[in-house]
Amino acid sequence: MTQPMMTLNDGHKMPQLGTGIWQIDDAKTPQVVQQALSAGYRLIDGAAAYKNERGMGEGIRNSDVPRDQIFVTSKLWNDAQGYDQALRTFDETMKRTGLDKLDLFLIHWPLPKLDAYVETWKALIRLREEGRVTSIGVANFHENHLQRLIDETGVTPALNQIELHPSLAQTQMRKVNERLGIVTQSWTPLGRGDSFEAPAVTQIAERLDRSPAQVILRWHIQHGLSVIPKSEHPDRLAQNFAVLDFELTADDMAALDGLDNDHRTGPHPDDFDYREPL
Repeated sequence: MTQPMMTLNDGHKMPQLGTGIWQIDDAKTPQVVQQALSAGYRLIDGAAAYKNERGMGEGIRNSDVPRDQIFVTSKLWNDAQGYDQALRTFDETMKRTGLDKLDLFLIHWPLPKLDAYVETWKALIRLREEGRVTSIGVANFHENHLQRLIDETGVTPALNQIELHPSLAQTQMRKVNERLGIVTQSWTPLGRGDSFEAPAVTQIAERLDRSPAQVILRWHIQHGLSVIPKSEHPDRLAQNFAVLDFELTADDMAALDGLDNDHRTGPHPDDFDYREPL
């Protein structure tokens, strides 16, 4: 299957479909990463907070897939915000991964109460200018956070990774990101399975002979979202990747859109202020 690509606002390209490695044990991560690459994935989404950057790097370095064909993301954790600390922590990320460069580096949360995300963003801009990371972006940022970054630095994030699934369709934030030229990437794209038994999902799945997960991931793809489902099981990795060979109808998309009830499974970005060391 041909991997659909998305063009970021800095001109670089990124696979639309990837896989995340949240909550995978570091010792198992190399195997999972290699299985994902064997299944066809070319986007691996990691983070310092996942405590498996070492395993992610090992899996990438030891893969048969050339490094220049793999898009690697990591994220700066909350206790490392601030200009100098962000630069130092990026060095630690690179040591753990054993990679020469990241394709995308994100600020994991805005932490508005800390009020350090602009200085942190300036550090990411420097890392991009030095060629140590190709693209830079954010996760869990709202419109006011994004606009402040742009107003104070002149640099627009390439990507904003937010919780997004049929129960939390994020229609407004998707519009904001699109207006600003920022790619929206969905984390927890399956909503921890809370829509799997909804009639709108099960009826489409039965008609197309697909799983509920595949139907929902296809909904993300057809909305033009980048999506990073996580699994550590080879068969599930393959099933998640097999969403590229079928399509939902306009009626299907509308039915899935109708599941939105603003149900958030993770923290709210305006309130989340957790910054304990990893």
